[in-house]
Amino acid sequence: MEFDKYQEGTGKTAVYPEDQKISYLALGLNGEAGEVAEKVKKSIRDDKELGEETRDELGDVLWYLTRLADELGYDLSDIANRNLDKLLDRKERDKIHGSGDNR
Repeated sequence: MEFDKYQEGTGKTAVYPEDQKISYLALGLNGEAGEVAEKVKKSIRDDKELGEETRDELGDVLWYLTRLADELGYDLSDIANRNLDKLLDRKERDKIHGSGDNR
């Protein structure tokens, strides 16, 4: 599925308070990312492979990320392309390691 098609589809399932949409979506994104981290933590603790539930939680992360991007007026495909361009540029300049936004 293409990013823009997915983004359009998520709008059909979006139910949240209009006056707090950015906060609601940012908190939801953080919460779902935390659930992914929890699955990873437990897989380390229990020395087990990550299961199907992790894929489902990643889907929830993607939904919140997509809705947040949409509400901010960004196309998910543009975000993905810009991010990949940034990372490839850093790799080309041997700046993929390290920290800071402007490497």
